[in-house]
Amino acid sequence: MAVKAPKVTAPRLSPVTLADLREDPAPDFQRGERYDGVRYSRAAADGLELSGTDFAECEFDGVSFNDAQLRGATFRDCILSELYAPVFRAARSTWRDVQLNNPRLGSAELYESGWQSVRIDGGKLDFLNLRGAKLTDVVISDCIINELDLGSAAGARVALKNCTIGTLDLTGARLKNFDLRGTDFRTISGLGSLAGVVIDDYQLSLLAPLLAGHLGVVVL
Repeated sequence: MAVKAPKVTAPRLSPVTLADLREDPAPDFQRGERYDGVRYSRAAADGLELSGTDFAECEFDGVSFNDAQLRGATFRDCILSELYAPVFRAARSTWRDVQLNNPRLGSAELYESGWQSVRIDGGKLDFLNLRGAKLTDVVISDCIINELDLGSAAGARVALKNCTIGTLDLTGARLKNFDLRGTDFRTISGLGSLAGVVIDDYQLSLLAPLLAGHLGVVVL
């Protein structure tokens, strides 16, 4: 009797549609303020203290947030294109119905953040720290990530498509429908937390020696 293949549930993304945005060529961002329906182009928010700031239905094009403090900030119904920050500090931030196009981030400190219906398309991130984060309905595609830390994170309906990852850490992660098919990774840690991860045959062949070592299996 044939064994029925388990069903993989794909991420459910809400489209981000922005209309009637007003332009702000020289924004004066302030900590804890709320910004609605604004388009920011080639603006610089480097080094600003923006903890708890709320952005809703905003578009960011080529904005630099290098070393800005975005701890606890919220981005809702936003599109961010060409986001730039060698140091991106947004721990415990909230991202809901957000699209990021071709971001360029060095150290992205997003630990204990919450992501729901988020898409990242393209770009390069040196270090993406999502330790302890909660990810629901997330797609990351065609992206280069040198180091991805998902330690102790919770992820449901997450897909990484055609990405290149150097080091992937899943230690203590709780995952369901976490789809890695088509993504290349050089090293992976946290093999005991692979439950809920979806891989293809080729990825399984690469993981086989690591899994054997983890389980104490001797292959002769």
